Amino acid sequence: MTLASAVEVGPWPREAIAPLNGREVLEQMMAGRLPAPDFGVTMQIWPEEIGDGRVVFRGETGEAFRNPLGSVHGGWISTILDTAMACAIHSLLKPGQLYTTTSMTIQFTRALIGDGQIVRCEGVAIHAGGRVATAEGRLYDAKGRMIAHGSESCLIMEIERNKASAAA
Repeated sequence: MTLASAVEVGPWPREAIAPLNGREVLEQMMAGRLPAPDFGVTMQIWPEEIGDGRVVFRGETGEAFRNPLGSVHGGWISTILDTAMACAIHSLLKPGQLYTTTSMTIQFTRALIGDGQIVRCEGVAIHAGGRVATAEGRLYDAKGRMIAHGSESCLIMEIERNKASAAA
């Protein structure tokens, strides 16, 4: 599945995701039962594998993401790494939980040419506590060479219930 072929894009309805655990939410998105994220379509990043604490994303390095030197902009590389690392954490969330990235460090190991090649990015959760989770990620080019790696921390939060459901 590519996100560009997704039927619907946009934010996930909170009432739809609240009863699901994180892996179920990601699987629902991959199956097209939840919207694909807007940024994923724009950035040509899509999920390929979802597991407990591990995800794999693919990305297409088109011309739109090249810097003036012809290599892929570091912002795009950081985006796919953030996506994979955060979704590895997301896959471990309990029903009713959300997260937000609090810090991210990326190390670039080689240039990535923006020639339309499909790259692979793996994210793995390292720690998942009650309030903080951490993950690591690695990005590989079409030849299997590592382009960048990183780590990030996320804050785990509860989905805010609206006043009507809280009163029930």
